Amino acid sequence: MTANIRDVAERAGVSVGTVSNVLNHNERVSPDAASRVRAAIADLGYVRNDAARQLRAGRSRTVGLVVLDVRNPFFTELARGAEREADRHGLSVLLANSDEDIARESRYLALFEQQRVRGILISPYQQAGARLRELRDRGIPSVLVDRRSEDELFSSVSVDDENGGYLAARHLLDIGRRRILYTGGPIDMRQIDDRRRGARRAVDETGAASLEILPARASQVEDGRAAGHEIASRPPSHRPDAVFCANDLVALGVLQSLASHGIRVPDDVALIGFDDIDFAAAAVVPLSSVRQPSLLMGETALRMLVAETDDGERPAEQVVFQPELVVRASTAG
Repeated sequence: MTANIRDVAERAGVSVGTVSNVLNHNERVSPDAASRVRAAIADLGYVRNDAARQLRAGRSRTVGLVVLDVRNPFFTELARGAEREADRHGLSVLLANSDEDIARESRYLALFEQQRVRGILISPYQQAGARLRELRDRGIPSVLVDRRSEDELFSSVSVDDENGGYLAARHLLDIGRRRILYTGGPIDMRQIDDRRRGARRAVDETGAASLEILPARASQVEDGRAAGHEIASRPPSHRPDAVFCANDLVALGVLQSLASHGIRVPDDVALIGFDDIDFAAAAVVPLSSVRQPSLLMGETALRMLVAETDDGERPAEQVVFQPELVVRASTAG
């Protein structure tokens, strides 16, 4: 049977209030009483029920974080940033992976509501505004991460994905490539489509250049391999001379597939990704990429969420970071 605070008080020969003071305000208790309480806690194996205590206090010390795909190192680094900032505020982060599934995302939001989290950071798959408004009305605010709030009703931390797509395509055009292929998916995801639109803008500025869209089911390494195989199966005259991938995982898959077919990067096909994950620089052919400040994004989002929970009247804030082009061997040959 699990020991409770009354069992500790009885074992130590003190009141329940004294035990509570030892746990929360140790300076109010005499050294002798505090010593007896700590000994009783050790003997009984007592563990404080923080969940019940937080419910009584009306303030949780946990924050929920819902990411699109925990396999993507971008989201891992973003979570690390949120966790680092949470630690500064005495908070903990509960990580959930929606796996780009709306139903799964909804289940996690319901779970976080049941857990009475202090607030939620979320990278929504589609539009989750109605559900997030319900949670806010019930005292659980949200901050969007890696997605701008279109109606600006929620605070958000994002990167200018359209400008990132422009930087990637502009770089490929500047090194003389004219037949650019963009791949990754799902293509209806806001971030993926914004990067495509940025690439389209760069191509439209340039004469005698084209942009082909090769849709993918998702944006994982295996989707990149499939795209690379499709490109390699074409006659050389029908292949693109440059590939812009929706993220670095897709780009690494494309790189693997092209290499297995004897297609040289960047000599035959220049290749650029997005996110600048650690694996990009470590690839056999170091990968050019568009860098997002993932760690800073996580820290900023958590800081904004804490500010909103401290001030319920705080207006929504949209923080948009600018991406950075990182050039490596996959386009610099």
